[in-house]
Amino acid sequence: MTSHPMQFKQKLADPDRKLTAHVCTIPSAAVTQAMAAAGSDAIIIDLEHGAMDYETTHAMIAATGGTGCAPLVRVTETDIAQVKRVLDLGAEGIVFPLIRTAEDAEKAVRSLRYPPNGTRGFGPFMAHSRWGTSLLAYKDSVDGQLICCLLIETRDAVENIDEICAVKGIDAIIPAQFDLSTDLGLTGQFDHPKFLAALAKIEAAATAAGIPLGGVGLAKEQADAMFAKGYRILVGFDLLWLKASAAEAQSWTG
Repeated sequence: MTSHPMQFKQKLADPDRKLTAHVCTIPSAAVTQAMAAAGSDAIIIDLEHGAMDYETTHAMIAATGGTGCAPLVRVTETDIAQVKRVLDLGAEGIVFPLIRTAEDAEKAVRSLRYPPNGTRGFGPFMAHSRWGTSLLAYKDSVDGQLICCLLIETRDAVENIDEICAVKGIDAIIPAQFDLSTDLGLTGQFDHPKFLAALAKIEAAATAAGIPLGGVGLAKEQADAMFAKGYRILVGFDLLWLKASAAEAQSWTG
């Protein structure tokens, strides 16, 4: 058995390493398996906006087995019960939406840890098999290895970003451009000075704190621009990749 089978935290620890983390909104273990087999560093199973339930989430997590792909889950809110449940399905970490304050960030970090370091209850009846360990050995093998990724998507979060980034235990931060621009009253206006100023503030705070940044890039030019700014994690979407590929194939008929 492997005592520390999780890999994504170690990948993030290498400042020169560029990574991918694709959001999965399609409720399909086959899609997840294909993306993991393609070499994705992580997938983010989307319970907030996706179409999956907990049974499908478990199957999608299991489908990453045998690969180096980390199964992360975006929960609907920073709810201890929901976090516990998806971790017990075998998730390697959680993506937390709507983090507004340092207190929110601290709650998120603690929800991933067992007492005395956190608030997670013990019951990894399915998770231990995903990670090749025994039920009782699971706690020591993963505690401290789980990923805490925060989404910054409100003006409150931008105002509090320095305090948020000072919280220990945050592994990555993703500025959620669609929600953030909407909260600023600028839906989709990613070149608006007000949005760019908010984004710059997030980037500066995360960089100063040494927290890796992730961002959406659906074309190589976008990816190159983000990596040039110091971003570490390229975020894509299964449904958008599929739709774009289908549209490209359709263009071949014209």
